[in-house]
Amino acid sequence: MSTPFTLKNKHDLELLGDTHVPSDAPKACVILLHGLKGYKDYGFIPILAHDLCDAGILVHRFNFSTSGMTNEIETFARPDLFALDTWTRQVDDVVRMVQAVRDGELAGRELPIYLIGHSRGGATALLAAGQHGEALGLDGVITINAVDCCSRMPKDEQDAMLARGYTMTQSARTAQDLRIDSTWLSEQLEDPDAHDVILQAPKIACPACVIHGDDDQAVDLSAGKALAQACKTDLNTLEKGNHVLNMPNPSRLNDKRSAQLLKTTGIIVRFIAKHG
Repeated sequence: MSTPFTLKNKHDLELLGDTHVPSDAPKACVILLHGLKGYKDYGFIPILAHDLCDAGILVHRFNFSTSGMTNEIETFARPDLFALDTWTRQVDDVVRMVQAVRDGELAGRELPIYLIGHSRGGATALLAAGQHGEALGLDGVITINAVDCCSRMPKDEQDAMLARGYTMTQSARTAQDLRIDSTWLSEQLEDPDAHDVILQAPKIACPACVIHGDDDQAVDLSAGKALAQACKTDLNTLEKGNHVLNMPNPSRLNDKRSAQLLKTTGIIVRFIAKHG
């Protein structure tokens, strides 16, 4: 079972989330971050949260404030917010979540805190830990099929986006055409170091764990190798693992776990036991 929560960030936007509390005293607290066009209820994410909870770990999973998603998971109910999304806003949301735990707004105040990020969320976790790690006091960062850079947009497309003021992307899940305002790009151009995942990763003071599938068609295994090298850690490779750990969307709690999800859960539990 999970309990819903709502937080406001510094922009007065909502962070909608769910908290999974173990039946016995928890060993650690995890903040679980989704990827681009993802959400807290996407695919394997709620199942991973449930299974980590069963292993004695308290988990908060949440929607980024500019994800465009609400609890109405069939659609991007707030495309106006999706348009405002930037890496800085995502990092700010992670900082807000950690502070909410530290301040007792969310459960886990006295527990070691770990960030787990999937896909874009993995890069956001690394950026947050690299930029704010000392203040946040994190005990570990774990990435799952994470991207290793904030943008691979060619120069001509960058110029077009800046001139137009936005670009468009389509959700394969809902078939919605979604706008991304050019602030997403201009922030990166104005402060490239803060948006350099490979540059920020070595600044992380806490242990890191990098997990990546060798059959990920969305984010190539080379990204996982680059992140592991930058974090000075070994790469945990998921054999035949795709971008979503070989699980469907939506997934149900009673669904059979894929070998890749089971391995990921085991890696995370052992990592937290070692460093907690």
